[in-house]
Formats: sequence, C-alpha cells, structure tokens
Amino acid sequence: MPGAGPSSARFVVVALLTLSTPAIAQTDPHPDAAGQALKRVEQELQNDRNRQRQLDRQSQTLDKELNELRGQVIGLADQARVQERGLDELEGTLAALEAEEQRRTAALDSERAQIAGLLAALQRLARVPPEAALIRPEGPVDTLRSALLLRDTVPALRARADALLAALTGLAETRESLVAQRAKALAARKALAEKQADISRLVSRREELSRQTDAERQQLAQHMGQLSGQASDLRQLMDRIESERRAAAETAAKREAERRDSERKEAEKRQAEQREAERRLAAQKEAERKEAERKLAELRAAEQKAAAQKAAEEQRAKDEAARAAAELALAKKAPSGPPSVAGMPTPVGGKLTTRFGETDRFGATSRGVTIQTRAAATVVAPQGGSVVYAGPFKGYGLILIVEHSGGYHSLIAGLGRIDTAVGKTVAAGEPIAVMPGDGAPDLYFELRRNGQPINPQRGFGTPEGKGRG
Repeated sequence: MPGAGPSSARFVVVALLTLSTPAIAQTDPHPDAAGQALKRVEQELQNDRNRQRQLDRQSQTLDKELNELRGQVIGLADQARVQERGLDELEGTLAALEAEEQRRTAALDSERAQIAGLLAALQRLARVPPEAALIRPEGPVDTLRSALLLRDTVPALRARADALLAALTGLAETRESLVAQRAKALAARKALAEKQADISRLVSRREELSRQTDAERQQLAQHMGQLSGQASDLRQLMDRIESERRAAAETAAKREAERRDSERKEAEKRQAEQREAERRLAAQKEAERKEAERKLAELRAAEQKAAAQKAAEEQRAKDEAARAAAELALAKKAPSGPPSVAGMPTPVGGKLTTRFGETDRFGATSRGVTIQTRAAATVVAPQGGSVVYAGPFKGYGLILIVEHSGGYHSLIAGLGRIDTAVGKTVAAGEPIAVMPGDGAPDLYFELRRNGQPINPQRGFGTPEGKGRG
C-alpha cells in the first residue's frame, strides 16, 4: 500500500537513531552489523524513490486535469460576463417598459375623465323630449344651438372612444411585454447565479487537487531526507572502522615520509617566500601607476558625465511634459465603456467612471481606470502572469498584483473575495477574484510597466505609454 512505505521507513529511522547512535559513541561496533543496518535503510530509501516516481506520474495526470479545469473556468467566466451584459440590457429594457406603462396609464386616466364629462352632458340633453324643448325658458334659438352642438359632438366623441380603445389595446400589449421581459430577466439572473456557482465549485476543485499533491510530495521529501541522513551516518561509521584498521599499519611509513617531506617543503617555502617578496614589490609599483592613471581618467569621465547628465535631464523634462499632455488628451478622447487593453479581456465588465489622467473622487490625478460593476461580478486576469501579492492593503481594501512578461504589472483593487494566492500562475481571462456582493462596487485597475503607471487603454507592448510615477 502507498501509505505503508513512509510509516515503516520512519520506524526504521527512529530505531536506528535510537540503537546505533549510542553504540557508535560508546563501543566499536562490528562492520557486519553496520552493513546490515545500512542495507535496510537503503532498501527503505529505494522504496521511497519508487513512491516518488509514482507521485511524479500522478502529478503529471493532475497537471493535465488542472489545465482542463483552468480551461473550463475561463470558459465559464466568459459566459458569466456575457450573461452579466445581457442582464444589464434586460434591466434597461424593463425600466423603459415600466416608464412607458406609467405614461400610457396617466394619458388613459386623463382621456377617461374628459370623455366621462362629455357623456354626462350628452345624456342630460338626450333626456329632454322635443315638445319640452319648445317651451324651455332659454328660447328657440338656444334650443337650436344645443341641438347643433349635440350633432357635432357625437362624431368627435365616437372618434375619441375609438382612440381610447386603441390606447387600451396598446397598454395591454405593453403590460404583456413587460411581464415577458420580467420573466426573461428572472431567468437570466438565475442562469447567472448558476454560472457563478459553477465557477466557485471548479475553483475549489482546482485548489483541492493542488493541496493534495503538494502535501504528499512534501511529506515524502521530508522522509527521504531523514533516510538519506541515516544512510550517510552508517556509511561514515563503516568508513571509520576501516580507517582505524588501516591506520595502525600505515603510521610508521607515514611518519618517515612526513619527515622527509617536511624538510623538502621547508626549503621550497624559503624559495617561494623570496620570489613572492619580489613579485609583491613589482606588483605594488605597477598598481600605484595604474591607480594614478585611473584617477585621472575618472576625473575626466566625471566632468563629461556631468555635462551629459545635465543636457539629458533638460531634454527628459521637456519629453515628460509633452508625454503627460498627450496622455491626458488621449484619455479624454477614449470612448466610454470598459477600457480596451490591446485586445485582452478587462478584469471585469461594467461602466467606466474614471479614465487615466482624470481627477478621481478624492481630487487626485488617476493613475489607472475605475469601473463600476455589478454586485458579486467575476474578476479575471487581464493577461497571463504570476500572482505576486494577494490580500488587504491600506486605503485599497483587498488587492491583487499580477506580474506579466515584458516588465508589466497589473494592480486590481476594490475586491470582495480573492480566489488565488501568491506564487500561483494565472492565464488570461482566468477568474481570480469576486466583487463585493452588495450595491454597485467600483473596481480600480492600474497597469504599470517597469514600475511606472501607463494608460490601460493603450494596452500591453506600448513602451511609449509611460506615465507619471
């Protein structure tokens, strides 16, 4: 069984350290016993190496599964972003339909009131019989006028009644469309929630696979280190026993050889010291000459460098002023909506509220862009790279810093939850965080190259986009 190897190996290590170490310190053990102990430890070490190769094969399989999971997570994130945009459009349509319903209802209420007044007047005229009209106090002329008014009002009233019927029909259609759009928006919200739940499950599965493999490999490496140390101790013990046996036979020959060698070395030493003294004196004179030449060259180079640096600083100041003006003009001309980062996906979808170079809500010049997002929106990596910071930071809340190739870094702030860790490698479009779950949160996105902020709407691979540091 895979779990039996490390346990039995640890037992052998503890037993050997407990039994053989005191024996080494107190007595001179027999080399056969030490050899048998060494064979046992080496056998355990070989078993661990076999297990490590098995773990390597499992790790390759897990890496393949992790890559597949990563692709699924990226795909789900793209679908969630599309559904978020669709939900925004549905909610906008719902708002327009509700406003249209209120406007039509108000118009119908006004039209009903006017028609009701006209109908009441016509009913009063219709109740007066012709014989009674001749003896009314108003006189024949007024009676004739009332009859003419009644004749002209009836067709207009019929036309207004027909228009009212058409308006009622339009209002019913508007209400039916409103009900359908509300049902469609509810279904879209439910689908979006399911996509976000799928993303969370896949992220959890990815992290569980990584922790499982890393923990077992770490435990096996620690165990192999202990076995290697014990094997080294046993080899040293056997070498010491063998050395002591040879030492007794070689001592006399070594002493004679050492005496002759000592006399030879003493003569060579005196000759070497004399040559070394002569060499040092010549080297000292050469060093003094080179030092004088170096100081003179440094003085001339310093004067030239000071002049060149002054001219470069003046030119750099002019270039920085022109570049800052161009960056601000470009930011003001940029279209509204989520910033385009050289064709790569933005960290999150939403409404662009502050552009690069504009004044933010705190009165400072923005070094990035601010995007108003939906609650619990998924945040993805704008480009592939490695996570170098993940956690809270003073004044920014939860932030992520991702290092990309070419000297680029992405700073993403205003997060509600982080789904990655420092040292992890992320792909472009891979979910790495989630926005806060309430309100309309703001995401701050800053792109830097070689430590300097640049306009995110210029994207990666634009060296002339250097901003103010």
